[in-house]
Amino acid sequence: MENKSYTKHFFFLSISLVVLFFLNISFGSVSIPFKDIFNSLFGGNVTKESWETIIINFRVPKAITAVLVGSGLSICGLLMQTLFRNPLAGPFVLGISSGASLGVAILILGSSVFGGFFLASSVSNWSLPIAASLGAFLVLSAVIIAANRVRNTMSILIIGLMFGSLTSAVISVLAYFSEAAQIQQYLFWSFGSLGNLTWNEITVFAIIYCIGILGTITVIKPLNSFLLGENYAKSLGVNVKKSRNIILLITSILTGVITAFSGPIAFVGLAVPHIARMLFSSSNHKILLPAVAIIGAIVLLICDAIAQMPTSEFTLPINAITSLFGAPIVIWLLIRKKRLFV
Repeated sequence: MENKSYTKHFFFLSISLVVLFFLNISFGSVSIPFKDIFNSLFGGNVTKESWETIIINFRVPKAITAVLVGSGLSICGLLMQTLFRNPLAGPFVLGISSGASLGVAILILGSSVFGGFFLASSVSNWSLPIAASLGAFLVLSAVIIAANRVRNTMSILIIGLMFGSLTSAVISVLAYFSEAAQIQQYLFWSFGSLGNLTWNEITVFAIIYCIGILGTITVIKPLNSFLLGENYAKSLGVNVKKSRNIILLITSILTGVITAFSGPIAFVGLAVPHIARMLFSSSNHKILLPAVAIIGAIVLLICDAIAQMPTSEFTLPINAITSLFGAPIVIWLLIRKKRLFV
């Protein structure tokens, strides 16, 4: 009966994901009939050529980005909450996102401090993702080195938070010496965005994302054993140090690439794992990993549809929508359920 229940849940979530994916494509400042959207995606005739350009080059990439970002952040949040056994842990606790933000800040704000090289470098479409990736990689290297020198997992959590504070301080110093236009450009990046990627960028994003997901599959057994503590995991023959490093590496890769291509997006990685646990009433990561991936994609597609403000030319910051609409829902669920873990 339990497996049938899970099957029904996954079936419903999968159908919801497909429906929301098409609804997300249909929303935008330009009203396009659903028939033309369907024809554009499946090789039919579209009434206007401009509509097909909008759908293929803008709306479909944005919807795919929402799926990748939502599922990736949710998986990272689940990994961190399990590893640290902390319901408040999220994908950004290691400081990886802060490192990516520092890389972008140096690129955008650095011209006021370091000269014209950074201003010239910021012209390329790939400059922001590359800068963010380099910043995330530097923090990742520091976290991995620290993880190999400390035995206590909670110490890694504290070290990650300290890296986040350190990078925030450096960003504040750079902002202090920067001009208003540069600060505004960095601020807009920090709002997060799903709609700025080309097909080439999405291809790179998807490849790195798939590498992270494949790595996640290999640590399902260690994740289940970590729920009862590291000593229990050792008694089951799990190599705690190796598994911990793999989990940290996977989380860093996914968080780094997501922040690099879409900016820092809050709430999703923290909240979705709790929603999945409540919906499935399970702590088995064979169930939770696909569950959080699908629910995370659904949540971000909904938030992006709301941010799009249908029939309006304005698009609200995705960061504001994820927290504004998502946080109250999770608060209500937690109060109603009165528990964080199964």
